Amino acid sequence: VHALMGPNGSGKSTLSHVIAGRPGYEVTAGTVRLDGADLLGMKAWERAQAGLFLALQYPIEVPGVTLVDALSEAFSAMGRDPAEVPALVAAEARSVGFDESFLSRALNVDLSGGERKRCEIVQMGALRPRIAVLDEIDSGLDVDALRAVARRVGELSNLAGIGVLAITHYNRLLSELPVSTVHVLSAGRVVATGGPELALELEGTGYVAYEEETGRTSA
Repeated sequence: VHALMGPNGSGKSTLSHVIAGRPGYEVTAGTVRLDGADLLGMKAWERAQAGLFLALQYPIEVPGVTLVDALSEAFSAMGRDPAEVPALVAAEARSVGFDESFLSRALNVDLSGGERKRCEIVQMGALRPRIAVLDEIDSGLDVDALRAVARRVGELSNLAGIGVLAITHYNRLLSELPVSTVHVLSAGRVVATGGPELALELEGTGYVAYEEETGRTSA
């Protein structure tokens, strides 16, 4: 489990979008590989089938499509039995305190921000990707929801071997989700890497020193 931290506008969400294959970006250098496969040469759905999962910072509404419907299609595309989905999703919903009545409703429609974030982790648990990129999964969560989500992410990492890149502004997520490595992104560059103690340092000092290092100033 790695954490990626940094000030607003440093490029954290941009990085997650590029990794996931969102259109509109041009990669001019470097590679992104998953189990030896070059993700940059794949379409977004191909990256998903290869084992990449992105929990969005702002999960969108999908009217007319339930969570079970969406995951059933994903299972079919991966060659897995879609008949497994209802039971898997119900179990994952219980693990993060996600109201099971939402499972038969249109995906994310009329859900609060915190409920949408729980829903993202339900999807992660059902799909069991190789790598999960969690873009500010802690935003919009109260204390109890944060603990439930962080606990389940940690369990999936430990028990299912899922690699996690958790993008966050704050140490509060990392106080619940044990991480091995913390990276600081500023002005599009990784400017520092360390252990969990780096997140504690940032809690006290903020990002000013790293912004000065890259010549960036906060608005």
